[in-house]
Amino acid sequence: MRRLADVLVVHRRPRLTERAVREHTGTTTSLSPDSLFKSDMQSQPTHLVGRRVVLGVTGSIAAYKSAHVASALHQLGLQVNVVMTESATKFIGSSTFAALTHNPVSTSLWVQQGETEIDHVELGLKANCIVVAPATANTIAKLALGITDDALTATVMASNAPLLIAPAMDADMYASDTTQANVCRLREIGAKFVGPEVGRLASGLTGAGRMSQPDDIVDETLRLIGSRYGDFAGRKVVITAGGTVEPIDPVRVITNRSTGKMGYETAKAARDRGADVTLITTPTTLRKPSGMKVVNVETVAQMRDATLPACREADVLVMAAAISDFRPANAESTKIKKSGNDTLNLKLEPVADWMPDAVGERLVKVAFAAETADAASKASAKLQPKGAAFVVANDIMEPGSGFGHDTNRVDIVRADGSVESLPLMSKYAVGNSILDRVTPFLQPLS
Repeated sequence: MRRLADVLVVHRRPRLTERAVREHTGTTTSLSPDSLFKSDMQSQPTHLVGRRVVLGVTGSIAAYKSAHVASALHQLGLQVNVVMTESATKFIGSSTFAALTHNPVSTSLWVQQGETEIDHVELGLKANCIVVAPATANTIAKLALGITDDALTATVMASNAPLLIAPAMDADMYASDTTQANVCRLREIGAKFVGPEVGRLASGLTGAGRMSQPDDIVDETLRLIGSRYGDFAGRKVVITAGGTVEPIDPVRVITNRSTGKMGYETAKAARDRGADVTLITTPTTLRKPSGMKVVNVETVAQMRDATLPACREADVLVMAAAISDFRPANAESTKIKKSGNDTLNLKLEPVADWMPDAVGERLVKVAFAAETADAASKASAKLQPKGAAFVVANDIMEPGSGFGHDTNRVDIVRADGSVESLPLMSKYAVGNSILDRVTPFLQPLS
C-alpha cells in the first residue's frame, strides 16, 4: 500500500511531460514542457515570490483538506510553514505537511527549531499571512480571548500579518451565542473569515459548519497577500468573460465557443495582485473565483448594462468576453416548431459595439480579438474605435490557443503599430502579462 506522504508529495515544479503537453494542446507538434514552465514562471506575480504563509491546522475531521491548501500554496511559489495543534495530529500526520511544503512542522511550544529564537515568535514575525484552516470553536475562542497555550495561538499573537480563519465545526456549535460573539470580536480586530459552508457535517446533521473548499481558501489567501503587497492594490479592475447568449426562442440560443477561461484567469491574476475585481461573466462551467465581485449576465445588453456603470470608477477594463457580433432580429416568445420539410430562415442583425461607451476618469481599456487568420493585423483595426490602450490578439486555430484550452498564445498590438508576440503559456500567465503591460498606462493613486 502506498503511504499517504508518497501520494501527496509535490515536486518543486509542475510535472509537464511532452506527451501531456501534446494531449493538452491537441497537437502533434513537439512542444517543450520546459519552455511552458519558463514562460509561466516569468509571468507569475512577483509579489508572491518568497512570501511566507503560516498555515494553522486544528483538531477537526476537515484537517485532511488542509493538505490541499498547503500543496496549492507551495506550488504557487510561497513559503509555507504549518503549525498544528496537538489534537490536529490525531487527524493527520505532521509528516504529510512536511512532505508537501518542504519545511519542518511545528506542533508544540516546547520544540524549538533554532538555538536562540523561540519558534512561534520567529514564525509570527516572518509571516506575511496566517491562515487557520480548519479553525475549531476551541481555537476561535482562544484567538478571540488572547489565550496562547499552544504553538498556533502563540504564533498568531506574535504576528501582525493578515489573519484568515476557515471555521469548521458542528452547526449548533457555530450558531451558538458564544462562538458568534468570538467571531464578531475577531472581525472587529481585523481577522477575515472564509466560510463556513452549509452542508452535511460529520455528525450527520446538515447546516452551516463545513470548512470552505480548499480552492476558496487559497483564493482568499492570495487576495489578502495581494491587498497588502501587490502592485494593483487599491486599483479597481473590471473584467468580462465568457460568450454572450442571445435567445432565438425560449428553448434555443445563438452563442459562441468561448468557455470564459481567459477572462476568469485574468480576473484571478488581478485579484492576486491586490486589485478590487469585478468579474462580469456569462454562464460557464467554471468555478466562480473567490475574493472578487461576480456579476452574472447572459445577453449582450445585460453585459453592457453591467459593465458601463462599473467602469466609471475603475482603473482598468479588460474585455475578454466573446461578445456576439450578431443576434436574432426577432426572438420568438414560444418554441419554434418544425412543420413538415420546411427550412427555417433565421434573420440576424448586427450588434452595436459598445466598448467605446465605456468611460472613466482613470480608465485604461484592453480589447481582445479572436481571429482565425492574420490576428495581429485585424486587431490593429480595433484599437482606435474601441479606445483601447492595446489589443490582445490570438489566432484560435493555433495549437494550444483559443477557446477551451488552459493555454494561450497571444500578440499584444499597440497603437504605435508595434506587435509583441508572447509565447504559449497558461492563461493565468497571459493574464499577468496583460496586467504587466497595463501598468505604464495607470494614473497614480491619490
